[in-house]
Amino acid sequence: MIAWFGPTGLRAAPQTQQDACVRPEPGSAITEPAELRSQNGILETDLRILDQKLPDGTVRYCYLTPDGKPSPTLRVKPGDELIIHFKNDLAGLDAATPAIDRPLAGAPICTAKKTADACESGAMTPVSTNLHFHGLTVPPVCHQDEVLKTSIQPDDAPFEYRLRIGDDAAPGLYWYHPHLHGFSKTQVLGGASGALIVEGIERANPELGGLPERVLVIRDQDLVNPDAPPSKFEPPALSKSQLDSDGDALNSGSGFGKPSKDLSVNFVAVPYPDYPPATLSMKPGERQLWRVLNASAITYLNLALIVRRAPQRIGVVGLDGVPLHYAGSPSPPVQWVNHIGVPPGSRAEFIVEGPPAGSNALLVTRAVDTGPAGENDPNRALVAITADADAREPQAALPAHAEPLPPPARPWVGDVAPVRVRKLFFSEQQENPNDPNSPTKFFLTTDGETPKPFDPQSDAADIVVRQGDVEDWIIENRSMELHDFHIHQLHFQLREWSGVTVNEPFLRDTVNVPYYKSRMLAYPSVRLRMDFRDPNIVGTFVYHCHVLEHEDGGMMGKIMVVPRSTLISTKPSNQPNKGEL
Repeated sequence: MIAWFGPTGLRAAPQTQQDACVRPEPGSAITEPAELRSQNGILETDLRILDQKLPDGTVRYCYLTPDGKPSPTLRVKPGDELIIHFKNDLAGLDAATPAIDRPLAGAPICTAKKTADACESGAMTPVSTNLHFHGLTVPPVCHQDEVLKTSIQPDDAPFEYRLRIGDDAAPGLYWYHPHLHGFSKTQVLGGASGALIVEGIERANPELGGLPERVLVIRDQDLVNPDAPPSKFEPPALSKSQLDSDGDALNSGSGFGKPSKDLSVNFVAVPYPDYPPATLSMKPGERQLWRVLNASAITYLNLALIVRRAPQRIGVVGLDGVPLHYAGSPSPPVQWVNHIGVPPGSRAEFIVEGPPAGSNALLVTRAVDTGPAGENDPNRALVAITADADAREPQAALPAHAEPLPPPARPWVGDVAPVRVRKLFFSEQQENPNDPNSPTKFFLTTDGETPKPFDPQSDAADIVVRQGDVEDWIIENRSMELHDFHIHQLHFQLREWSGVTVNEPFLRDTVNVPYYKSRMLAYPSVRLRMDFRDPNIVGTFVYHCHVLEHEDGGMMGKIMVVPRSTLISTKPSNQPNKGEL
């Protein structure tokens, strides 16, 4: 039995490790995560992480409050203080070796606790963990959002995370999850993730005032039925699934076939091969704001809402925690589309309308082409939506009226000339090109440097930037697999897609970088306008591919943002450099 004493000294309800991470049955009605809201400027809570081994050998991970609520949605306002007393109750039920020592890997790993101080521990073991607050612009220091050295062990006392949400924090959807190098994929794939909402999106977009809001967390997990033949409803004549060196199904290129991972919606699994959807009901024609988080470890989403086989319009109002029309952006506050791509780690907030009376709707993810070396992310249903005049409302709704946000304190980043341009590139290396199952190494390299896996034992920064600067980064993909660029602590604007200017006047913290094809004359790339102006980001943090087996396998780099007053050397602003200033 587990008995945990929180910081108040109150004893939590005992719970056996064997039933710690209970999940709904496939086909169940969706329930939203429990909500914890700030009061008088503070959200303070106890939270622990547990693991549970299933009879088939797979291991689940879960966050629980002392009263047993799984993965609560944390709701805060700009200026609030978030305090989490975090207890590691992992029992090490996953006997697998560290991800970074598996065939994917190639980087060194420290498997022992260096010091009793969790802020300097650096331990990377199956029972080590920490928290990352994905998308928040908060200091990258211990007890706030530092993931390079912070490592919490089961024998540690509850670890206090204490961070202040910025007064000018963008209102929208963020999330929290483990970010322990070598084990991020294992813990996130097992279900360790939860939503975090900064309130006030209706202040950026008055059109949203009064809308019911629904939180949907889409996660991936190992296949429930890995040996099942494809559904009889899929096209026949599909080749047998091929597996990569990590045992996942390779991209079939057809939009069908066995997926690499099953998906779940608010923990309701939608398993291969028949994909029985989770269910929910809406009032006919009712407008709701859906906040959708792709908390998958490796799975890309391409979401669409289908009624009578036709895709419906959805009104996108925010991406990656930032309203479209925000911080001086010239974007309209709503952009109506019939599908939206949501890579791993990304979030989309959009207006949906309930199906007409007498009709049903289906939330689906359309196939994503991840490249010949990528995993298979086929077409599949996620949620069956029934029109019902008596449907219950979601548990939360936006205020009907709100004071508009003040004008931005800084110019729109898209109007600021970059002080320099850098080029980085994704690449992969198979140890034996003649053996598709041989180990793969993953790299994210500054142009001009020799590719090498991320070294968690090194204190050297790959890139040094001065706070207050704006830079352009060109991210190339020199591999035959789709990658998903993410950087901590800040957002960026997409400016070009493989050299072609794009009209995207809004911000992201995660973006796809298209894969390389052998007949291309140049490597595909994205050009990003990187915003280092916020003083809260001074410190050292990381950028990486958010396909977590790639991150764990070495596809990550370290950036140091130094104070504005720091004297640095400069290079011509129109030339890529090697990453140093």
